[in-house]
Amino acid sequence: MWQILEHKRVPRQLSRIPLNVLQRYEKWKDIVTISGPVGLKHIRGFNDESLKGEWKGFRSSRLNLQYRVIYKIEKDRVLVEIVNVTAHDYQRK
Repeated sequence: MWQILEHKRVPRQLSRIPLNVLQRYEKWKDIVTISGPVGLKHIRGFNDESLKGEWKGFRSSRLNLQYRVIYKIEKDRVLVEIVNVTAHDYQRK
């Protein structure tokens, strides 16, 4: 069982996204909680991938064509830290 932590800004971001994206995000969290990031690889729609450049060490999963969830895996604590739910803008803020 994986533990998911959300950054303090994530709830605010979630309040602004469309309902269908929010439902997909909740499904994403269910999959990660049960089977971890490996479970995301079995579902093609999420297009889970590692990021490069300034976001090196982070991963991104597609919630729809526009929205992504950006997260980091800490293996020693079996933890997924959600950093951002964004409209495909990978610039750090």
